[in-house]
Amino acid sequence: MADMCVTHTHEEENNSTNVGNKQWVRLNVGGTYFLTTKTTLSRDPNSFLFRLCQEDSDLISDRDATGAYLIDRDPMYFSPILNYLRHGKLVINKDLAEEGVLEEAEFYNITDLIGLIKDRICHRDSRPLRDSKKHVYRVLQCHEDELTQMVSTMSDGWKFEQLINIGSQYNYGNEDHAEFLCVVSREYGASLNSQGTEPTDRAKVLQQKGSRM
Repeated sequence: MADMCVTHTHEEENNSTNVGNKQWVRLNVGGTYFLTTKTTLSRDPNSFLFRLCQEDSDLISDRDATGAYLIDRDPMYFSPILNYLRHGKLVINKDLAEEGVLEEAEFYNITDLIGLIKDRICHRDSRPLRDSKKHVYRVLQCHEDELTQMVSTMSDGWKFEQLINIGSQYNYGNEDHAEFLCVVSREYGASLNSQGTEPTDRAKVLQQKGSRM
């Protein structure tokens, strides 16, 4: 008999939450429940969620057995939407894509949020990739007695990668004037000097020949 009383009380509490207090709204988004207020859902008067929670709503929305509104959308991407309506800030977890949140914002027709997400995507795409390992490479030709001077006068940001001795092939054994190909690199995105950003035609030919040595 005691168990029956407890069960009956629990059902009454559920009914009170879902029906008795009309300021609270229960949503079933893709199988996940969200409990919020009409005030929160009414932040944007042009949104789907505003229309959903109105007494004279023109939307035809099914409810589940608990009385929650059924919305067939991804609950993970609904959380940032609901939090924005609660406090007016866009917070997206690292495991969520901005494009996915934008899709939901457009579905619920929350105009200001749509603009915020688009701005964030533009800002994200305009930033250089910090984890990128791309580099710009240059091949310089120099004599043996010019190596020290070339390395000491190398522009900031350039670093030595490889030295290829080509003296025996292009100087016909004249070791007194041996020539080298010096390969240097610079991280992609760093500002380059106005001159010498690309290898000269001669250097390109030497690079191709040096790679076959």
